[in-house]
Amino acid sequence: MSTHAKKAMPILGCLLRALTVMPLASSATLVHADTFLDGAYGNKEGCAYARTGESSGADVFFLLNAEGITTATAFCAFKDRPMTTAGGFKIKTQCESEGESGAVETVDLTKSARGYIIAFKDGTRWGPLPKCR
Repeated sequence: MSTHAKKAMPILGCLLRALTVMPLASSATLVHADTFLDGAYGNKEGCAYARTGESSGADVFFLLNAEGITTATAFCAFKDRPMTTAGGFKIKTQCESEGESGAVETVDLTKSARGYIIAFKDGTRWGPLPKCR
């Protein structure tokens, strides 16, 4: 083995260890960012969708999870990390309904004894949505 190869071996070992640890560190950060809620919240149909991935076709359908807010006619994706407030969170969302995307806006997620209440800037309120079981 050449002198250059012997010197490179420890460096290669460190590089391989770093490459092995990097994905673990990245996924830990992502998991933390994606789990600000302690589970899914919704009405009966929304919780059934959270469990099965299939919609019942109900007209009244609400599901709140770490990805966003799903209703019978819209999906509001969370766009940023949540900001903690005294009663829950503020988070930026962008809603899409029937192929149309709305503006990015901040919604309030307030936790009560009965679940989360979602409040939009225009005064629209959904909830309380109890925790899915």
